[in-house]
Amino acid sequence: MIPQDAISEIFESARVEEVIQDYVTLKKRGVNMIGNCPFHNEKTPSFTVSPTKGIYKCFGCGKAGNSVNFMMEHEQMTYPEALRYLANKYNIEIEEKELSPEQKEQQSSRESLQIVNSYAQKYFTQQLLETDEGKSIGLSYFKERGYSMETIERFQLGYNPDVWNGFTSEALKQGYKEEFLLASGLTKGEPGKRFDFFKGRVMFPIHTITGRVIAFGGRTLRNDKKTAKYFNSPESELYNKSKVLYGLYFAKKDIVKKDVCYLVEGYTDVISLHQRGIENVVSSSGTSLTVEQIKLIKRYTPNITMLFDGDVAGIKASFRGIDMILKEGLNVKVVLFPDGEDPDSYAKKLSQPEMEDFIETNSKDFIMFRADLADDEIKEDPIKRTELINSLAETLSFVQDELKRNDYIKLCSERLNASEKSIHQAVKNNIKNNYNKERNSRLRNEVVQELPITKIVSDKQHDISFDENTSEHEEFHIVRLLMSFGNREVKFSRITEEGEEQIDVSVLEYIIHMIEHDDILFTNKIYQRIFNHFSKIFHEGLPFEIKSLLLNTDPEIVETAITLSQEKYLMSDNWKVKHKIYVTTEDMKLRFAIEHAVLALQLKRVEMDIAKIQDRLKEEPVEEEITDLLSSQLTLIELKKIISDKLNRVILK
Repeated sequence: MIPQDAISEIFESARVEEVIQDYVTLKKRGVNMIGNCPFHNEKTPSFTVSPTKGIYKCFGCGKAGNSVNFMMEHEQMTYPEALRYLANKYNIEIEEKELSPEQKEQQSSRESLQIVNSYAQKYFTQQLLETDEGKSIGLSYFKERGYSMETIERFQLGYNPDVWNGFTSEALKQGYKEEFLLASGLTKGEPGKRFDFFKGRVMFPIHTITGRVIAFGGRTLRNDKKTAKYFNSPESELYNKSKVLYGLYFAKKDIVKKDVCYLVEGYTDVISLHQRGIENVVSSSGTSLTVEQIKLIKRYTPNITMLFDGDVAGIKASFRGIDMILKEGLNVKVVLFPDGEDPDSYAKKLSQPEMEDFIETNSKDFIMFRADLADDEIKEDPIKRTELINSLAETLSFVQDELKRNDYIKLCSERLNASEKSIHQAVKNNIKNNYNKERNSRLRNEVVQELPITKIVSDKQHDISFDENTSEHEEFHIVRLLMSFGNREVKFSRITEEGEEQIDVSVLEYIIHMIEHDDILFTNKIYQRIFNHFSKIFHEGLPFEIKSLLLNTDPEIVETAITLSQEKYLMSDNWKVKHKIYVTTEDMKLRFAIEHAVLALQLKRVEMDIAKIQDRLKEEPVEEEITDLLSSQLTLIELKKIISDKLNRVILK
């Protein structure tokens, strides 16, 4: 267990903007910072970070939280994992209390998988550097590839001995559970016949953006054609290969600095370029490029340069990846290496300046690249020329920026000696087809995925929807007022023996007193937990601090609290000063606002009680119960009129 004083120190030290800037490019905007949201795809930045408040909020998808919540959400960490990661980042020592056997048993499977992978990496590295087999086979292989010891240690490369179950046996001896060895994919086989999945292979650990090892790639050193050259860990609770880019942990800072990401095919390409001093490079780890991987790159730069070897078949297979990159709104260029060369081999032949110059000089726009690739074919075959134009028109339909798309169409027309008008029409037709496909797909999803009204959030307006059969809407405003004005005081009149006097009452005290006096429990569980938090503060005489709520261990409470504390619209100071335009804000009429909010909640609960009685009457209860129900209904109707009069509402029924 992590002591509370250590948790407080972590929250104080882990500045939210510093933590998030490891993953998102942020730009200063007034007192806040803004960038593209890492939790959903967007073209216009709506992800706002407030350094002064220590929080982030996306006005597009609604995600919100603090530095710890960000790590939990973004890296799929547990609360303790996020705390430990930030403690390590900010050099904060944690003296954890010894866990009981029961607590150890309750540790999450994710944490256990992480521990197993971390142990495996250390084991493989130790085998590589300290055993005769590792040195003579694994280390020799890496040195033949030209890797320095610094590079080997940086990428935590390793070796798994060529024995049936060497790693598995050692891991079990060290106390690691077989179920997690199997879940990680490091161990395979039936009970009693367990074996190492990566036996006899050099090992490439796969890291998250934060540097945690979550999987491995293993390369065989045998020349057996029946044996796959590379194995990757199977997908697990930690590892989803479509959402991971090899080398991104080491490349992210250089990608931001150089504002371009080089995309290569394999592990060795990444490592060789890094060793040559070119660090803004990642790999899709031998899998086809995915939308999730493109979005990962997009967090750091809008520019991708794909580096290809001379394999024409492989290049053509990657055209779908180019389309996906364009569809996500990024810019893409392509570099083709000489025949027989790839980024790995070429990096060994050139110095860093020479390699950088080669990439810069040979970077081609994707249209020129595809046209050059098919040059010989299209000169001799008009049919293939037409096929190329149609293929490019389909690709151009994914370009999001209209001006850029028109420039590409012009370039395509000049390069292929084709009518600009005809290409424009072909692109237009493809855009229409793409739209229809997406619309039909969206409509199908909407039919299948009907969600309860309480869970729906409008993508366009970002407004919260409420179930009209509950008092959620009224509860929302009660909690929002507590968040925004809890420590503010308003004047109320009090009748005493000496006459009427004005007293100051805090918004917190007034709302807590009114809600608890009527024994009202919120229908929304999160709102109730937030209300309970404020009630505890009031009754224990603690100072009113929103910060205490934002540091809550429950991510739902933190996200809801931040959403409630944000002002949806802010009047620009320019309007006030320059145009002399002023508006009456809620806090200027605070007493009216809180009285109105409490009355509205009381009225809604009375209406809900009346509805329950009417529903019960429809069930034809016994005569004695009918009398009691009708009596209660009359009392509630009278109460409804009284509250409505105070709210100046007209009762229609």
